[in-house]
Amino acid sequence: MANIKSAKKRAKQTIKKRQKNLRRKTALKTAVKKVLTAVEAGSDVKGAKVLLRDAEAQLSRAKGKRVIHRNTARRKISRLAKRVAQLERSA
Repeated sequence: MANIKSAKKRAKQTIKKRQKNLRRKTALKTAVKKVLTAVEAGSDVKGAKVLLRDAEAQLSRAKGKRVIHRNTARRKISRLAKRVAQLERSA
């Protein structure tokens, strides 16, 4: 454990930041999973689009906060959009 006052503060800040990033990542995974389950169900195209928009926003936000790498965010958005478009074509 740190002995210097500033190091103690930095350790506290790191713990808080880690917890916040963990919450963001968990919410992100949930949003992506919701889109995928909506696509798998294949019933509601509009609902899937709404969920896609939400997931896309969360991925972009996480990218901006540097929780995930920018290319990872782009790749996930692209793959989700592709799945929703495929669902739309089949419907």
